[in-house]
Amino acid sequence: MRENYNVTIASSNKELSARERIKIKDTADALSIDQETAAENIEITPDVYALLDIHNEKSEDKDYRQLVIIDTAGEKWYTGSPSFIESFLDIAGEMEAEGSGEVYTIKAFRRPSKNYSGKTFLTCSIK
Repeated sequence: MRENYNVTIASSNKELSARERIKIKDTADALSIDQETAAENIEITPDVYALLDIHNEKSEDKDYRQLVIIDTAGEKWYTGSPSFIESFLDIAGEMEAEGSGEVYTIKAFRRPSKNYSGKTFLTCSIK
């Protein structure tokens, strides 16, 4: 483990094996939801997701949180957007509270910011 960089899983939607924990903590091969939504909306059907707490001495903000989603096709996605994370966890929580195991798809998209003229924020809704 690198001293200057540490990733821990704060929570996940299911019990993860060692292999799954290693895979979900490594975002080197993941697609950035922020970048992928720059040009168009995207759809993700979540299978596994986890909130990661990251400590990075070389980052301006040394401690931050990321959401990683592995979809049903095996593609890995990540974002640190608080607005997206809040919306996603609300949707996932409702779907899981029902206990039906129903597969669902979310649409990730950008909306104009009401607080910052000319800026957008990342969010999602159920499809």
